[in-house]
Amino acid sequence: MKKILNSPDGAVTDYLEGLGLAYPQFVVFDHENRIIHRALPQKVPKVGLVSGGGSGCEPMHSGYVGIGGLDAACPGEVFTSPVPAQIMAATRIANSGKGVLYIIKNYGGEVMNFGLSAEILKREDIAISKVIVDDDCSFPAGQEDRRRGLGATILVEKICGAAAERGDDLQSVTRIGKLVVSNSKSFGISLNSCTTPKLGKPTFEMPHDKMDIGVGLGGDRGIEQIDVGDADKIAHLMIEKPSRELELKVGSEVLLFLSSLGSMPQMELYTLSGSIQKALTNNGIHTTRTLVGEYMTSLDTHGASMTLLKLDRELIELFDAPIATQALRWGI
Repeated sequence: MKKILNSPDGAVTDYLEGLGLAYPQFVVFDHENRIIHRALPQKVPKVGLVSGGGSGCEPMHSGYVGIGGLDAACPGEVFTSPVPAQIMAATRIANSGKGVLYIIKNYGGEVMNFGLSAEILKREDIAISKVIVDDDCSFPAGQEDRRRGLGATILVEKICGAAAERGDDLQSVTRIGKLVVSNSKSFGISLNSCTTPKLGKPTFEMPHDKMDIGVGLGGDRGIEQIDVGDADKIAHLMIEKPSRELELKVGSEVLLFLSSLGSMPQMELYTLSGSIQKALTNNGIHTTRTLVGEYMTSLDTHGASMTLLKLDRELIELFDAPIATQALRWGI
């Protein structure tokens, strides 16, 4: 597989350097600590937001650093958790005296390393709260503990970022983050596997007439392979479990978040988005807000991840609030 790289070992660092050079109005790349943080200092003390995870899922998380978003992000190696030293450095930069919220996807390494960092930083008298994101609803009953953090992670970062900017305290921002998680369910599909920089070939072979359902972001297989269907069939499959678990009913309002996993062309992505919206409308569910594009990837996977967020007035107001980051920009 052809890739534009200097070297597989330096791929993450080169990406972060390029991001900092391209968007100096939003972010700074701290090479020593290998973190991304806000370029503009906060005008007044506010709750700091920190997140991070394995690289390869760009623009998550570094693309959501800025006004109305994260204060700092910790990128690990490809599909690998950031280490505690990164997380602690990001926490110190994000802390302005009102505490720091960790937004953590439910992967073992991330939960462990963010938790360890919080324990160590108790000695520095930094108030830290945590939101664990586990919106993946692909796993069957009895395996809820395996549910990964998917698209709701970005919605937590956006909505909690707005709450922090308006001056909410740490307890309130944490409450809002947990509300977003409890009101969100996600489901992903893919038609192929991705190619990591070091491996240089697909991690596994997918039969041309099959697709994976229940995929995450780490380049691993889904929970099941089924026959490829048309866009309308895939849309019904993707909304079935999220709608049921959120107990959506006639008149419910949702935000539809649909992200390409890296290689799905816009023609296919917006076809799928339209099929999902029509299926929701046919069930009497109002798609009050949409976010469709390449917002959360898995390197070059040809697939998509969908999140439904059940909305109320407060969540709509916070989602609509201004944001200025590399990946999301409106109202400023």
